[in-house]
Amino acid sequence: MNKFTIKACPLCGGTHIERALTCVDHYASGEMFHLCRCQDCGFLFTQDFPVEAEIGRYYETPDYISHSDTKKGAMNSVYHWVRNYMLGRKARLVAHEAHRKEGRLLDIGTGTGYFADTMQRRGWLVEAVEKNAGARAFAKEHFNLDVKPDTALKDFAPGSFDVITLWHVMEHLESLNEMWQTLNSLLTDKGVLIIAVPNSSSFDAKKYGAYWAAYDVPRHLWHFTPGTIQQFGSKHGFIMAERHPMPFDAFYVSMLTEKHMRHSCTFLRGMITGTLAWLSSLVKKERSSSMIYVFRKKPIR
Repeated sequence: MNKFTIKACPLCGGTHIERALTCVDHYASGEMFHLCRCQDCGFLFTQDFPVEAEIGRYYETPDYISHSDTKKGAMNSVYHWVRNYMLGRKARLVAHEAHRKEGRLLDIGTGTGYFADTMQRRGWLVEAVEKNAGARAFAKEHFNLDVKPDTALKDFAPGSFDVITLWHVMEHLESLNEMWQTLNSLLTDKGVLIIAVPNSSSFDAKKYGAYWAAYDVPRHLWHFTPGTIQQFGSKHGFIMAERHPMPFDAFYVSMLTEKHMRHSCTFLRGMITGTLAWLSSLVKKERSSSMIYVFRKKPIR
């Protein structure tokens, strides 16, 4: 297997890198991967992950829900219930942050197309891209969405979109800095960038340590905190305007973590930890299992 070894931090360029955790791929391979942290800026990332040409096999499992849409098992039933609730919340968030009820929207990593379909039915002109061919086929069959492969990003003209969304996608992208540059180029000057990612400084991440399911190695390459993703935005010409917690994610992630730890009563244990995480996020939203970040482009001086 060809691996991508990071020798300099993609955030600050520092070379003082230390090993922080060792995590297991519980989905596809059973392999171990190391998480490393930049000692200069604190950014956490998966080290020695498979190169882009080879990482596809780590997604080839019927349990990978964002591509397969499986409803098998209690945990995936919870996922579907939460997703249906969140679709409405995401649509309202987009309208609120963009100060408009319709416009041009790009959804990157659209998966099986639920969000893109929701926004299109609400009057938005939607473009959607997705790397996985099976997920694109699902979106076409169920929603009649013509989802483009991720290579289509280079075909859009600068300033094409009022809103760009990445729902739990940024952590998967090998070319991280290049993607941030692309996002800045594709947005209008007053456009809005909305990114949701797991929060590696969350209550449940700290509780579970290396077992935390949202580390999801090697599919998740980057492990953001509110601080590090704000730094990435600033580096590429963005200002973070808002942060919103995603407290429901803690329930699903905690249930999945309990399953990985081979505990009994995984549903109940996950519900208990999810409840504690939710209460913790009410006190301080930066403890939420996942966060939604709203970025706007820095004004040109």
